[in-house]
Amino acid sequence: MKELLIIAIGSALVNNVVLSQFLGICPFLGVSKKIETAAGMGGAVIFVITIASFITSLIYRFILMPTGFEYLQTIVFILVIAALVQFVEMFLKKTMPPLYNALGVYLPLITTNCAVLGVALTNVQKEYTILKGVVNGFATALGFTIAIVIMAGVREKIEYNDISESFQGTPIVLLTAALMSIAFFGFSGII
Repeated sequence: MKELLIIAIGSALVNNVVLSQFLGICPFLGVSKKIETAAGMGGAVIFVITIASFITSLIYRFILMPTGFEYLQTIVFILVIAALVQFVEMFLKKTMPPLYNALGVYLPLITTNCAVLGVALTNVQKEYTILKGVVNGFATALGFTIAIVIMAGVREKIEYNDISESFQGTPIVLLTAALMSIAFFGFSGII
């Protein structure tokens, strides 16, 4: 139990996938304009990464390793992730059209989100058990959600501030992301 807690805290806060590993930057910067949209993206990423961690661990452990096809892991993992993203996209389109429209092109981009593939590959490289892999996946996705929701909250607040013309738009967003990275670096002493 202690080891699972260390993996969870480490993945969510200490080694935050966006703010310390710099994976998943595209949806982090693109979808973080409104808190509701950011939370929706976070929920989709939590679902995809958690389920992908479980399925890819099973496939790697019980199909690829016994047959000697470990070199196909990247292709197989991408196919699993793409299928899960299609499921999420169909679900949101049917049940939550406003969120589906708000996420726009960033929803299918979860398939190519390097954070999702990065978690699956990390689980294999660190030789996590299936349970540890799922905990790592869920905690990583939770860390992504925390980061994107905080960024959306900050962006909503700074939208109404008087900012120098040279810092408006992308520069202030990148500066905010850099300051958030520094703040999350403070968690490195926890583990």
